[in-house]
Amino acid sequence: MIFNAYPLARAALFALDAETAHELTLKNLQRAHRLGLTRCAGPVPLAPRTVMGLRLRNPVGLAAGLDKNGEFIDALGTLGFGFMEVGTVTPRAQSGNPKPRMFRLPEAGALINRLGFNNHGLDAFIANVRKSDFRRQGGVLGLNIGKNADTPIEQAADDYIACMRGVYPHADYITVNISSPNTKNLRALQAGDELEQLLGRLRDTRLALADEHGRHVPLLVKIAPDLDDEQIDVIADTLPRLGVEGVIATNTTLSREAVTNLPHGQEAGGLSGRPVHEKSLRVIGRLRERSGTALAIIGVGGIFSGDDAKAKIAAGADAVQLYTGLIYHGPALVRECVRALQR
Repeated sequence: MIFNAYPLARAALFALDAETAHELTLKNLQRAHRLGLTRCAGPVPLAPRTVMGLRLRNPVGLAAGLDKNGEFIDALGTLGFGFMEVGTVTPRAQSGNPKPRMFRLPEAGALINRLGFNNHGLDAFIANVRKSDFRRQGGVLGLNIGKNADTPIEQAADDYIACMRGVYPHADYITVNISSPNTKNLRALQAGDELEQLLGRLRDTRLALADEHGRHVPLLVKIAPDLDDEQIDVIADTLPRLGVEGVIATNTTLSREAVTNLPHGQEAGGLSGRPVHEKSLRVIGRLRERSGTALAIIGVGGIFSGDDAKAKIAAGADAVQLYTGLIYHGPALVRECVRALQR
């Protein structure tokens, strides 16, 4: 029922405020998991793939942002993802931006959010990750890190280092989120000098952590879809040189071209969903052309069908992640994308 009845449930959920519906859906999925109901869905077809040395059950993952605090890892893991990414976590708990801060645009298959890295903080996040079974059962788990809103941008590296130190023992990979449009000045960290300085410090920290824990954890950077070709080239050149293994392409967009005349179309925040699909494909293609095989690329943004997932791979992605498509199509989208990529 969880997988096949979602189109019916969606009408009721869409009658609620978007953030309320989001929280209600996750809590109900958690209840279903505890009752063993999610097991009734049966196994997702296997389509194993190795990315950054990590063996994925399939190349369809959950994007960061849906489970910011790592509270629902095991319940979400039953939906068939080959890997999952949770967060963004910041060193200290923060409430994020004032509500309402999430808006649906059904006519465009889109969402606008200005959540602002709302989360319970690093300690609570790590506690949730540690008590989950997903990794122990062979799942690949990425942990997404950010900076607190009140940390000056000049001190951003301190926040990322604090988060890296905390999550390192519990992560299969770590994603550095420098592309959310909802934290002031954060996207400035994608520029040449700022990017170089941040990643240089993270490289040194990771080397020390690898020695301390006896394991190397891959590092990825999540970038925006609004970068021009020159900016993408700088990223493609800089990341491998500083030991970064991959890129999440992409985060939400600030563009409103596709939603200008729609209700909520001018709300502040990042736009996700269908309007980001082509933008993401452009970034993926440019990254792959510039970097060759030096970077793993995780394609995300506007995947609403198996064909969309295939387009991401064709553009140069090694794997994909879902978020907004799940809200519009439900968990059956995971299986559809896995089957499409399996074929």
